[in-house]
Amino acid sequence: MAIALRKPAEIEKLRKAGQAVSRTLQYLQQTIQPGMTLKEIDAMGEAYLRDQGAEPSFKGLYGFPSAVCTSLNEVIIHGVPTDTVVQEGDILGIDIGSKLDGYYGDAAITMPVGRISEEDEALIQCSIDALDMAIKAIKPGMRFKELTHLLEQFILDRGYVPLREYAGHGIGRLPHDEPSIPNYLEGTPRQGPKIKNGMVFCIEPMICQRESDPVVREDGWSVESADGLRTAHYEHQVAVVDGRAVILTEP
Repeated sequence: MAIALRKPAEIEKLRKAGQAVSRTLQYLQQTIQPGMTLKEIDAMGEAYLRDQGAEPSFKGLYGFPSAVCTSLNEVIIHGVPTDTVVQEGDILGIDIGSKLDGYYGDAAITMPVGRISEEDEALIQCSIDALDMAIKAIKPGMRFKELTHLLEQFILDRGYVPLREYAGHGIGRLPHDEPSIPNYLEGTPRQGPKIKNGMVFCIEPMICQRESDPVVREDGWSVESADGLRTAHYEHQVAVVDGRAVILTEP
């Protein structure tokens, strides 16, 4: 399947959908306190997103039950909100999708709940820095596999490993579209499609400590690393414009 090239007007609509997500993430990051439940956090996120005129695109997507993925501590992605109470020292991944005027937005953060350990700070920082590095490296003519190779090497150099079997993705009039952008290389960097101006996609480093293999919990959604240790995940939606990647998921 061909990777869509978006016109400026489409990119602007994708930016508006992305901004609704980023403002909601910012609101939650400023509001979440120890003692809240994951279901309360989900409800706050959904209400704030809807107040901006956007629909929560994750709710019902492939059967997912909630508006916000709340991935606590060992859960790296797709955490289902429950009555679990967040506590001082936890780290919480928040992943939100939006639909606005027919276009989709998608971004994620991993945030501290109160004061956290230096080890958890370093883990989260790796996901932030890997994302920043990848965005700065993007340029037309680069192959997506070159980008995945850069992500993998960066994560390994920090002493961590990337989660396997899950990936970043294209986005537009569908929440998930071509291409698939894992954080690890399959094949060689000189294979596959090239990045072009007008492409819009999500980059999302998923950082594990020792084991790359995923384990899905009994709820059928929440994904952990096989090592059972804490994890981190960050995501931005970007458009390639005038030879560089522009972040669409910023307030």
